[in-house]
Amino acid sequence: DPHAITPHLDQLAREGVRYTHAFTTAGVCAPCRSGIITGMYQTTLGTHHMRCTATLPDFIKPFPVYLRQAGYYCTNRSKTDYQFRHPRETWDAAKGKAAHWRNRPDKDQPFFAVFNFTGCHESGIARADKYRSVTEILEPEQRQDAARLTTLPPYYPDTPVVREDWKRNYELITAMDAWAGKLISQLKKDGLYENTIIFFWSDHGIGLPRAKRWLYDSGTHVPLIVRIPEQYREAGGPAPGQGRPGTVTDQMVSSIDFGPTVLKLAGLKIPDHVQGQPFLGRDLGQLRKYVYGARDRMDERYDIIRMVRGKRYKYIRNYEPLKTFYQYMNTPEKGATMRELRRLHKAEKLSPEAERFFASRKPVEELYDCQADPHELNNLAGDKEYHCHLVGMRARHLRWVRETGDLGLVP
Repeated sequence: DPHAITPHLDQLAREGVRYTHAFTTAGVCAPCRSGIITGMYQTTLGTHHMRCTATLPDFIKPFPVYLRQAGYYCTNRSKTDYQFRHPRETWDAAKGKAAHWRNRPDKDQPFFAVFNFTGCHESGIARADKYRSVTEILEPEQRQDAARLTTLPPYYPDTPVVREDWKRNYELITAMDAWAGKLISQLKKDGLYENTIIFFWSDHGIGLPRAKRWLYDSGTHVPLIVRIPEQYREAGGPAPGQGRPGTVTDQMVSSIDFGPTVLKLAGLKIPDHVQGQPFLGRDLGQLRKYVYGARDRMDERYDIIRMVRGKRYKYIRNYEPLKTFYQYMNTPEKGATMRELRRLHKAEKLSPEAERFFASRKPVEELYDCQADPHELNNLAGDKEYHCHLVGMRARHLRWVRETGDLGLVP
């Protein structure tokens, strides 16, 4: 990205592997996070609505439970928003400053530590006070000039209001990079950097309209960097030959794969009910070719949408096509970009790319060539030239919802 200022993450990528095809199972946080912590689809668990509260059967455990049973010290600072009450044995510590590897009683004890930066949440863009607070650490040269940003998506109006939101997002990400850099510095200071595997990712896309809550790449395509120290990449380590520094891979990864991958790297058995599959470690078997995603109720609005994404093509099935794309929801409507979209739509001044999301209905099926059309604006579902792709991905979608027991399709 020509405007990105992320020196610490750039360095992490130079020392690790950057995944260009990592995707979440939802375009919103809590349903996706329920999948990350269990390795299962939110539509199987009953955690698919934003928001809801589910009760897990006893045999389904958050994966840190297995790490703790194996002797790991497990902490989470501080997101435990899984849409279910997690068992007490999930974390050694999950709140405040206590949730840190530095607090393990035995400094030789292996650890698994999760850290969440909340400054990039959509509220950091929408709320001026939070934006100022999160970015107050930035130097003048780390600030962005909204008028010079060249990466504005075509489905947004190019106005000063929208550009201000886009600028804020960049600066929030730079603040996040500094936060990540501090954690890396702590690992180095503690002498742990060369025996700690680091995962960096985002739990969904940018907190703006047509991104967060949506199944387009703007909502589900996430950054993923994994750094594996040299000793673990050697023949006797848990990831032999994997994690070569400076590698960029288009291997397909789903967010429900994170948990089983950690278990695999720790040498632990992956429970049979887990739907994710490891992408690092020994004896991987066949790697995934497709990822899947779902959108269900957001706030007070129901809209059943499903997604299949391969390396190049994406299939979307709209189960409620008689509903418009932009349903009114309290949270996103508070944002400046959404208000600007509403204002210009009413004035009939939106571009065709932006106006399409105010259509009175959606197509039943959408098919996109994400390589040729990265913003997913040219629906190929009715194009005879791509009929074989449509039929194939439609069949994959139907097989997926059946095999995973998709509860969103049950009235």
